[in-house]
Amino acid sequence: MELRSYEAKSAPEAIDGAWDTQWGKGGWSKLEAEVGVVARAKTGSRLLPAYLALVVGIVCIAWSAIFVRWTDIPGPASAFYRMLIPALVLLPTFLFDRQGMQLNRRMLAIIALGGLFFALDLALYNTSILKTSAANATLLGNNTPIVVGLLSWLVFRKRPAAAFWLGLVMALAGTVVILWSDLGKHMRFGMGDLMALGAAGCFAVYLLATERVRTSTSTLGFLRLAMISSTVALFVINWVMGISLRLPHGRTLWAVLGLGLVTQLGGYLALTYALGHLPATITSVSLLAQGPLTAAMAAMLLGEPLSWAQIFGGTLVLSGVGLAHRQKHPEEEANI
Repeated sequence: MELRSYEAKSAPEAIDGAWDTQWGKGGWSKLEAEVGVVARAKTGSRLLPAYLALVVGIVCIAWSAIFVRWTDIPGPASAFYRMLIPALVLLPTFLFDRQGMQLNRRMLAIIALGGLFFALDLALYNTSILKTSAANATLLGNNTPIVVGLLSWLVFRKRPAAAFWLGLVMALAGTVVILWSDLGKHMRFGMGDLMALGAAGCFAVYLLATERVRTSTSTLGFLRLAMISSTVALFVINWVMGISLRLPHGRTLWAVLGLGLVTQLGGYLALTYALGHLPATITSVSLLAQGPLTAAMAAMLLGEPLSWAQIFGGTLVLSGVGLAHRQKHPEEEANI
């Protein structure tokens, strides 16, 4: 409507009247609506790579529990190699990747803090996989959206939309269905389950730290620094706990390579890119899809049976994830 007012002031009255006759009273409203549709379509096309990266990241990360089960070393040790391998791969990129690196001491401190909490997340999560079922550990470890949503609301005053909360309730309901079925058969709520819940809280802090600094760093630059800080933190954790980092040959070697290259490097490269274009609340809810995906993989590769309750619960989780994505303009919350 501002364009219409400008034309009325700068053009003769006769021309202005002819313009009104051509377009009619609702002409400009229709034109503005069409322009808005085109703009949203262009924005949606820009967000498509972010959503595709999110899907790739979820698939890669879903392999995590499988790889950990295939190792013959303690959880913190496998977590150390999961970070060390991609850190060594990315280290040479520092020589040519300087784009978007506008870091001060505060930003470096935030990255280090995120790396520390991610190290704690991996140490707790990998250990929980060895103490409970892969489905249990993955589902409990992905209660991160509860912490992310509450911290975003209470600390950063960024209240998620109603669709997020409704989708979160559905996703958590599916998680409860799967967990209840698993516990009722052969599991009991023990140390492994508590470790998985602790990992969820640590990962929530990592996600929020990532969201706060991604606007000032490139995806590759952030991952490189975060992985190095996490590797150092995990080395200290293993040293304090007296855990040997000796790596046996055979299946364990291939499993830690899978953890480092597929789950960590591939998965979190895609996830960090998606987090740079989508809100942390949306990303974290989408990660709940790991639960049913890991449960299906565990049934095929680890011999953990997949019940009808797990299938039904997985459907609820995926439905909740889809509902959480139903926002009119998610790009308004994105860190673009």
